[in-house]
Amino acid sequence: MAGMKGLKKQRRIQIVLVAFVALGLSTALIGYALRDGINYFRDPSQILADPPGPTEVFRIGGLVESGSLVRGDGEVVRFSVTDGAESIPVEFTGILPDLFGENQGMIGTGTYVNGVFVASDILAKHDESYMPKEVIDSLKDEGLYQEPGS
Repeated sequence: MAGMKGLKKQRRIQIVLVAFVALGLSTALIGYALRDGINYFRDPSQILADPPGPTEVFRIGGLVESGSLVRGDGEVVRFSVTDGAESIPVEFTGILPDLFGENQGMIGTGTYVNGVFVASDILAKHDESYMPKEVIDSLKDEGLYQEPGS
């Protein structure tokens, strides 16, 4: 009978170990995916503090800086994204979303090359549910965030 009890305990330890290994593996995979820059989110202060490499694709978020929006030749648009503390120049070729404008929240996907965020994709929305919590928090910290409808 004693042998049976020991076997059950051993089995439980094995299950716990397998669970730990599985957890470790999934955490490592998520970490790898983030490290690989799959939509890894940064605000302008984080980008300046720790500039990503020119091949790393990530998301930038913040407010379109007032007075920074310049429409160039063709579909090239330049503007700066700010989190209140720092701002990053952005270059985008394409059609901007309808809601895009100065002092509005935006998120861009792209790469950071020679001090400019080269966006492949720009999203602009006014609703709070769309902006990542990190953007809202960093804007609130800087006192820039206005509640929708205020």
